[in-house]
Amino acid sequence: MVERRVVLRFPKNLIDQPIVSRMVRQFGLEFNILRANITPQQEGLMVLGLAGKRSDVDRALRWAQEQGVEVQPLHKDIVRNEDACTQCGACVVVCPTGALFKEVDTQLVVFDADKCVACEICVPVCPPRAMEVAF
Repeated sequence: MVERRVVLRFPKNLIDQPIVSRMVRQFGLEFNILRANITPQQEGLMVLGLAGKRSDVDRALRWAQEQGVEVQPLHKDIVRNEDACTQCGACVVVCPTGALFKEVDTQLVVFDADKCVACEICVPVCPPRAMEVAF
């Protein structure tokens, strides 16, 4: 079983369609909605965790794209400005998933995008504003 976190962007003509419901039923997936912002007559956005067989997750995401949904991995929306980061570790203290942590040997702050759920807690606590979440 594989879990993949993705950002789904729905054009306004699809926001009233049961895309996620169909993905789950047709491809036998489990899902977890991590974040959603869907407004009538506008683009919809959903951060989704999908779990299932790798081939089923891949097929479901291809199917969603064929329907007109833009699909991208979650980590593409999480940005850390390496030049601005001062390695203070303020983000490490508040990160609920361990996506931000300090390496034991170097004491450098590391960002593991696979663990990130885009909760945005790290953004306001970062003194140099090196962390950004762009949806």
